[in-house]
Amino acid sequence: MKLLSKTLTTLILLACFSSNVFANVPEEVVKVRQSWEKIKYRTPEKEQESAFEQLSKESARIKDRLPKEASAAIWHGIVEASYAGAKGGVGALGLAKSAKKSFEDALAIDPKALDGSAYTSLGSLYYQVPGWPIGFGDDKIAQELLLKGLAANPNGIDSNYFYGDFLFRSGDLDGAEKALKKAMMAAPREGRAIADEGRRKEIQELLAKTAKKRL
Repeated sequence: MKLLSKTLTTLILLACFSSNVFANVPEEVVKVRQSWEKIKYRTPEKEQESAFEQLSKESARIKDRLPKEASAAIWHGIVEASYAGAKGGVGALGLAKSAKKSFEDALAIDPKALDGSAYTSLGSLYYQVPGWPIGFGDDKIAQELLLKGLAANPNGIDSNYFYGDFLFRSGDLDGAEKALKKAMMAAPREGRAIADEGRRKEIQELLAKTAKKRL
């Protein structure tokens, strides 16, 4: 059975955005993204839960102030999902459900926002959260959403990474390897050096696991 645990930090998400995608994003939303990157990739693991908790309060306020801004809903969902991953255990399910609602809100506002990243983020939740009767996890829905994320951002580092992770967990090692190698080929994103470095490390680790499973 799937567990809602620190593995959810892989969902943690997301930056499947092109280099110029933040051009029309409110500055306060960009600051949330920058804070998330520092917590995710520059903060000791034992300190991440508290840091994400504080950031989630700020991202919630921004989402409330900008009810028609899809990027605010996306990044609040990302922060909540990251907080859930850092918290771990079934007790984090409430946060995952709240993140799900934020991604759904973003899709209702503008499904194309941030290169369709709400699709990838929501799909990632669906394959990492336990299924019924504990949670809402569903691999079929996850794949549908992840493919929509790929259609919106076919060369993105995160859209390909998360699809590769999904395929790896599903046992499709060939498909996983193909998606992960494509993720590694993604162009660097302007202003996203921290996220790119961290994600590439995760891709390399997952490629190593894929190779090991072939033995």
